[in-house]
Amino acid sequence: MDSEPLMLSGLQHFLYCRRQWALIHLEQQWAENEHTADGAVFHTRTHDDKQTELRGDVLTVRGLRVQSRRMNVSGICDVVEFYRDVHGVRLSNREGLWRVYPVEYKKGAPKQHQADEAQLCAQAMCLEEMLLCEIPEGSLFYGETRRRTRVAFTPELRALVEASFAEMHALFGRGHTPQVRAHRGCSDCSLRELCLPRTQGSASVAAYLRAHLQEKEDAP
Repeated sequence: MDSEPLMLSGLQHFLYCRRQWALIHLEQQWAENEHTADGAVFHTRTHDDKQTELRGDVLTVRGLRVQSRRMNVSGICDVVEFYRDVHGVRLSNREGLWRVYPVEYKKGAPKQHQADEAQLCAQAMCLEEMLLCEIPEGSLFYGETRRRTRVAFTPELRALVEASFAEMHALFGRGHTPQVRAHRGCSDCSLRELCLPRTQGSASVAAYLRAHLQEKEDAP
């Protein structure tokens, strides 16, 4: 097991593109574009952990830090809603029992892949481990549609989360950056120029740069 837990948010990167995840989390590469900048602004309010609000029977907590010792991951939930429920769990410094409902905010629209759903499910799995409860579902709120999309935490989605984190830990332990697998999403990726999706055979950005510099030194 890695000494430091993996970032929970990295799961979304990993399922979108394994190489993107490795460039960010292994090689510490990062670059901004309009999509990442818009996303940062969109999440500003939801990640303010000072914003906790109780309205009636609904407690809303923003920027809640979670972890799973079993999966060795940690991260921050955008929003976790707690509803008074006789079948819920006890919370510190709160009277009564509460049902747990995580909500993840995304600036765009629902996607074809399951990266967003898996990230939300991973948050729920961390909360389940921390609060000793079962969380059957949560929601994704998309900025373009301004609506919530319900996500059921099925056995299949949970299995995807488990398998993905296992692969991420293996890659992290080896320090291995996967080869380029170009896809349609490459054009919108902020790391496109660092990733070099048209350059096949580069094991990492560092290796590519070393080779490029060596070519210049060897040039007449």
